[in-house]
Amino acid sequence: MFELPILLLCIIALALVFDYTNGAHDSANAIATVVSTKVLSPKMAVTLAAVLNLAGAMMGTHVADTIGRGIVNPEMIMGCQALILAALCGAIFWNLLTWYLGLPSSSSHALIGGLIGSTIAYRGWVAVNFESVTKKILIPLFASPLAGLAMGYLIMLIVAWICVRAHPRKANAAFRKLQIISAAFMATSHGLNDAQKTMGIITLALYIFHVIPDVTVPFWVKLACAVTMGLGTMNGGWRIIKTMGHKIFKLEPIHGFAAETAASLVICSASFFGAPISTTHVISTSVMGVGASKRLSAVRWGVAGNMLFAWIITIPASGAVGALCVYALELSGLVP
Repeated sequence: MFELPILLLCIIALALVFDYTNGAHDSANAIATVVSTKVLSPKMAVTLAAVLNLAGAMMGTHVADTIGRGIVNPEMIMGCQALILAALCGAIFWNLLTWYLGLPSSSSHALIGGLIGSTIAYRGWVAVNFESVTKKILIPLFASPLAGLAMGYLIMLIVAWICVRAHPRKANAAFRKLQIISAAFMATSHGLNDAQKTMGIITLALYIFHVIPDVTVPFWVKLACAVTMGLGTMNGGWRIIKTMGHKIFKLEPIHGFAAETAASLVICSASFFGAPISTTHVISTSVMGVGASKRLSAVRWGVAGNMLFAWIITIPASGAVGALCVYALELSGLVP
């Protein structure tokens, strides 16, 4: 009688651990550029990102709905209450591995990969909603980085055209202030998209355990995920900040403003349509687009290639770990 609630509590706790690692892993998305251009100190930037991550997380549930009922068929996995546990293990393993290596991979797609892999291992390919996965996961997976690249390039050209006659010192001083606004916009959009993914996975677990009648996000789940992501962001992601802020392209305040604004516009648009995209992908390619507007050789494409490799293998790698966790749980008797 008490095993199911305990297992559910373990799943919720593990989901919040993932949310925490997501905040720590992806905090660099919002603050790497503002730190690398020395507009804000790391401590001030992390605090700003944490507060606005929390605010953004409370602003909607479109992405959570996609995670909760748009990737797998909830009715087909009702008998496997430990499946979410396996999915989270796959995602957390990949998050920790890429954090250790300093690779800005996607926490979002690690979670999606873990969920897909564990579902296939338990119920087979028919339990995955491939139409929704294609439209809201795979297409945005490829389209959002391209959109970030194009938007970064375009906004940088527009900004450069506006400032063509401005005195460099005055322009730089103005963009140091403006970059605080763009970093705030970026942090809010990060919370709006990323925190909702954990909301969706917890809501799916509550539905599988018959705690809620349908896959609708309860308020307490929104609040718990928002606060946890904010706490994770406070921990920072300094390895990834180094990669994002220095190794791709040498940034100045005008570049940071353009990159953050471009990425925020793409992320907010995707969140409106319920697409759980990777903020890491988008801000990375936005920085590349800004650098390419100056000259193609200004971008360190070798680092970009390493990041691309991590992006491509994230879903299958975390999916494989999720599937292995299902098999391990079957041996332990937790999976029927």
